[in-house]
Amino acid sequence: MDNTTETAIFAGGCFWCTEAVFKRIDGVLEVLPGYIGGKIKNPCYREVAMGITGHAEAVKIDYDAEKVSYEFLLEVFFATHDPTTLNKQGADVGTQYRSEIFCINEEQKEKATAFIAWLTKEKIFRDPIVTKVSMASPFYLAEDYHFNYYDANKSQPYCQLVINPKINKLQSYYSDKLK
Repeated sequence: MDNTTETAIFAGGCFWCTEAVFKRIDGVLEVLPGYIGGKIKNPCYREVAMGITGHAEAVKIDYDAEKVSYEFLLEVFFATHDPTTLNKQGADVGTQYRSEIFCINEEQKEKATAFIAWLTKEKIFRDPIVTKVSMASPFYLAEDYHFNYYDANKSQPYCQLVINPKINKLQSYYSDKLK
């Protein structure tokens, strides 16, 4: 990574969804699905999906800070998932689908906290935001078959019903910021 590459880590439900959204943003260099925030080392999908490890499905985003800001990534994060449902995104239920921002440094923590305060003050969401802001713990890569899941499986019902609306929203709101 060069000196303009920075990293963000977001958990916004299923990592297939968040990966599909963020990899389309201009300035995003890489999006990796994985697990973070749990209590065991090197968890596997089966364990995380059962909710026994405490990990969240998340994405690690490397981005060019000269092309895209952390604040913009926060905006997209909140625009493309429901930050008002505790441990739930649509039909996906469990702590592994929680809404959480894992900060790499104190500056990110301050920005994330301020952004949530602004969303709350402006009443952007009808219900209270439950997104947690935490300092990052070890991030473990997901198994290979989770990488680029949406692009490889667009015809699957989950992709059609759950991910397509997020992509459509992204294209509608941010067409000028996409690759």
